[in-house]
Amino acid sequence: MTNKKAFEQACKLIAGGVNSPVRAFANVQSDPRFIAYGKGACIVDIEGNSYIDYVQSWGPLLFGHCDKDIQKACQNALKKGSSFGAPTLLESELANLVLSDFPHLDKIRFVNSGTEATMSAIRLARGFTKRDKILKFEGCYHGHSDSLLVSAGSGAATFNTPSSLGVLNELAKFTLVAKYNDIQSVKDLFEKNKDIACVIIEPIAGNMGLVPAKQEFLEELAQICKMNQTLLIFDEVMSGYRASYLGSFGINHIKADIVTFGKVIGGGLPAAAFAARSEIMDILSPLGGVYQAGTLSGNPLAMAAGIASLSKARKKKDLYEKLGKLAKKLTQGMKKLADEKGITLQTCYIGSMFGYFFTEKPVENYQDALKSDLKLFSKFHQNMLKKGIYLAPSQFETGFICSKMNNKTVDTTLEAIKESFKRL
Repeated sequence: MTNKKAFEQACKLIAGGVNSPVRAFANVQSDPRFIAYGKGACIVDIEGNSYIDYVQSWGPLLFGHCDKDIQKACQNALKKGSSFGAPTLLESELANLVLSDFPHLDKIRFVNSGTEATMSAIRLARGFTKRDKILKFEGCYHGHSDSLLVSAGSGAATFNTPSSLGVLNELAKFTLVAKYNDIQSVKDLFEKNKDIACVIIEPIAGNMGLVPAKQEFLEELAQICKMNQTLLIFDEVMSGYRASYLGSFGINHIKADIVTFGKVIGGGLPAAAFAARSEIMDILSPLGGVYQAGTLSGNPLAMAAGIASLSKARKKKDLYEKLGKLAKKLTQGMKKLADEKGITLQTCYIGSMFGYFFTEKPVENYQDALKSDLKLFSKFHQNMLKKGIYLAPSQFETGFICSKMNNKTVDTTLEAIKESFKRL
């Protein structure tokens, strides 16, 4: 079966033909590739076409597809049962792995997705502070829960309207939206609102393309939160164990009140978590009045995969240095090729994460990202697919390097980029 036929069939059975919107390839005017299998740095579609995969399941696959250690851990767990709805030792083992490296986090709770983690973190913050409003940043995506599916209106310092049908205006009005990397927009909102329960931010934004927050901005943000007794939530679902072993904390050293994790901590299986100091976490049910639950939370397969993934990352001391060098080589090579062809391009990398924008000026926030040439991106993406390079099918997503990639992988990719730029 061809990818086109597979998509047509899926559209008759599944809403939109996909189970997550970006997979539909609508942003790049292509048919999605239906994947048959993956191995190492590559994936193969149902037509037998092989691609170097820079999506890596949107981040979780730090060690590439079908990593033997993670597979073995999952197989061993599966032999004993896939789910019990009861505690297992694996949960405590993964919890200890995570918490032992973060001095400001005492306790953790596992969930199944990043959306669950951020949603629960916000409910926890509201319960702890007994306040209603939350503050997020334009262009930062924290999952699809109602409180977070809002975007800026006419200006940053405003109440906001829903960015999805089905989200109530009455609920959206409790979400304030500031401008990323703009501390004044944050100050303006705090000046007008004294009842902000929490500020949630991707300290390394990966959902408007890769846009890191500036150190000074994050430090001032943390100070403002402390002064106003507002909890600071760092959403590290994407950047955790990706930007560095300790995520953004390994780079900015800022101790957020609550941290959300995901992707890598599940090793490719559905797992996420939120963690904080004891006085915050202890108001969660069954100890306190903030309710959160999940039948498959902490299931043994995901816990086993997470333990294998984090343990492996912890042991490989040069892992992130190696991945960072490859990301640097890729982005700098890409920039050089663009300059040679007179194509306006901005590139960025942090650890094993990388991004690029077809725009003239450096990207520091969502409005900057929106100035990108989306038609040019679409043509580039189509060209790269034909050359066997699988990139995220959206200008506003981040790319990922895995440990199975090497200099040869990047050289092959740069050659494809060179040919693709010629066609542009």
